[in-house]
Amino acid sequence: MRARRSCLHVRMMLAALGRTCARLRWPVLGAWLVLLTAGAVLGGQVFDRLTPTGSLRPDAESHRADERVDRLQPEGPVIVAVVGGRDVYDPALVAAVGAVTGEIRGMDGVTEVEDLYSAPGGRIGADNRSSLIRVELDRGLPGDRREQVEDAVAAALHRIDAPQVLVGGEKLAERAFADQAVADAAFGESVALAVLLVVLIAMLGGVVAGLIPLAAALATVTVTLLGLFGLTAVTGVSEFTVNVVTLLGIGLAVDYALLILARFAAEREAEGEARGEAEPGVPVAELIARTLATAGRTVLISGLAVASAMAGLSAFAEPLLGAMALGGAVAVLLATVAGLTLVPALVAVAHRRIPATLFRRRTGSPLLARLAVLAQSRPGPVALAVAGGLLALSLPFLSAVDLENSGARALPAPAEARRLHEVVQRDFSAGRADPIVVVADTDPAGEAFRDYLNRINTLDRVVRVEPRPDIPGPAAVLDVTPDGATAGEPSRDTVRAIRALDPPFPVLVGGAAAELVDHRDSVADRFPVALLVVLLSTVALLFVLTGSVVIGLKALLMNALTLLATLGVLVVVFQWGVGDTLLGFESWGAIDVTTPVLLFVFVFGLSMDYEVFLLARIKEQVDRTGRPGDEAVLDGIRRSGPVVTAAAVCIGVVFLGFLLGDLIAVKEIGFAMAVALLLDVTVVRGLLLPALMSLLGAWNWWAPAPLRRLHDRWFAGGRTGPAGPVPATGRPGRDRRSPSLGR
Repeated sequence: MRARRSCLHVRMMLAALGRTCARLRWPVLGAWLVLLTAGAVLGGQVFDRLTPTGSLRPDAESHRADERVDRLQPEGPVIVAVVGGRDVYDPALVAAVGAVTGEIRGMDGVTEVEDLYSAPGGRIGADNRSSLIRVELDRGLPGDRREQVEDAVAAALHRIDAPQVLVGGEKLAERAFADQAVADAAFGESVALAVLLVVLIAMLGGVVAGLIPLAAALATVTVTLLGLFGLTAVTGVSEFTVNVVTLLGIGLAVDYALLILARFAAEREAEGEARGEAEPGVPVAELIARTLATAGRTVLISGLAVASAMAGLSAFAEPLLGAMALGGAVAVLLATVAGLTLVPALVAVAHRRIPATLFRRRTGSPLLARLAVLAQSRPGPVALAVAGGLLALSLPFLSAVDLENSGARALPAPAEARRLHEVVQRDFSAGRADPIVVVADTDPAGEAFRDYLNRINTLDRVVRVEPRPDIPGPAAVLDVTPDGATAGEPSRDTVRAIRALDPPFPVLVGGAAAELVDHRDSVADRFPVALLVVLLSTVALLFVLTGSVVIGLKALLMNALTLLATLGVLVVVFQWGVGDTLLGFESWGAIDVTTPVLLFVFVFGLSMDYEVFLLARIKEQVDRTGRPGDEAVLDGIRRSGPVVTAAAVCIGVVFLGFLLGDLIAVKEIGFAMAVALLLDVTVVRGLLLPALMSLLGAWNWWAPAPLRRLHDRWFAGGRTGPAGPVPATGRPGRDRRSPSLGR
């Protein structure tokens, strides 16, 4: 008896929470209003505290190399300008450049100005009609003051009378990225929310019903901004983090609100109540209690599953991924809390305006149910066809992906910082890679260093080795130019080859190629830990929900197929450029190195979202009928399929909002998530899931005997009916085609 009470403990708590939120609807809404106000006042200030967040961990060798070079050869922020389109020795142009550079030299905060006419070794472009200007600012300028000087220098450079003047630099590119990210977020979220409202009203059959999920989404994103504002006190938060995290929160909040609404309508219909006939307060409170006892448990487990995926992201040491993990965890937590408190309170207020036939008439034909019938009719061929098709889609990623740091290339093609980067690479670097920087702490005149220098010179694919002058000893800095592109495979191989030389003195290897090597190696080293966190949490949570180990392992397989297929499509579009014009961007020939890691987390998290939605209903049917066969699977899919389809459409609208912006790295996430949702909700959940469950039969619900006893004692749910959850009175029966359930 005590065991059975413990089985129902969570459901009873959720039922009590639903009853409380319904009866105290106005205080609950008042509390959320306070949070919304705080989020609107303080959360909006997060945009003033955003900082560029590096993708490289502090102890990476390339990062330490940069710091060592900065100590040996201190340099302030640099602004670069390309002046082109006229003969570089045109007297009028020479005079214009001289006047502007003279003005810049007199500015407070400027250390040095170099141009073709005033500095030895001035640089002329390959077209012989462009030249380079380099402006170095004082080190240690406060952020606000540095930006003022940058703006003044850029404005002066743009006054040069030439057909083409492009101004940029690392800090200016970071600011351009930040400004573009904020603009993209504002525009993308506004359009996505407007379209989302129209979709919700059409799906739910009424304005009031459609406003409930939207209210949950707005509350989640506003309070998430408040949480991110708090995070800025302990860690750096970037604009990219805000973009991704807020849209994730919107999508999850809508998903959970739809699930609660659908279950409330089902409970009300099962009770036989007509609209407006319920006694105010008490009957509605009981219906909401039953709703949270069932759908609330699903929301809780789903939220924990997505949060576990965020925990997997925190296993990586890179600051950008760490900030994304913390911000994502905040968004998931708030979406879950909103689903369990705000949505029930809103339903209690507006229950008479919620259509009685919610998700039955308004969503059209039950797509997932029809797909499931097809899959169950021929489970073997369907499973093989779907798995083979998904693996085929994954081949571009598995065989040809090129992961690089996007940098200025993440900006839209017309952006000045990106155009400057491309012109400098083409006309002033002869298409050669940026140098690999080697810092050696030894006497550069010693025999050991000369031998080391000769060994670098004889490495394959090394084009040039240049020692930097005026380095205070005993130390030396070498600029090693490799063959190929800056972050291409030859450059990365050269970095590894230099690091493998093992000289008898301390050496650090840095530069752009080394940064990419360090990032990729760090992610590869820590990926098993992140994968283990996600795998264990997924299997554990699905075991709590279903009592099965097999279902958890099967979910991992399906999620992996969805992820790999999505990454394959991503390579075709964003790396190969197939359809890039249609999507409003210009491919730069690679995928941002952080994108696959983020997609690993988001795709696994959201796929688990829908897996939990479907399995919760399937498990209810198994518990109710005692038969774990195809009929229970089909009935569970038939009942939950419309909600899953509606949720996928809504969250797809949200992620498609990413495509409205101009940052390519953000477009990658939005496009990939839309593809993942399309694949997951059609071929994976609609075909592969029922096909595999049909093939496995009662083996779906297998677990080792000790785990089975643990689940029966602490986690097993009872039957659900109009009166709420009651203890299960029997065990699921055996499928005639399947082995024992192992009880």
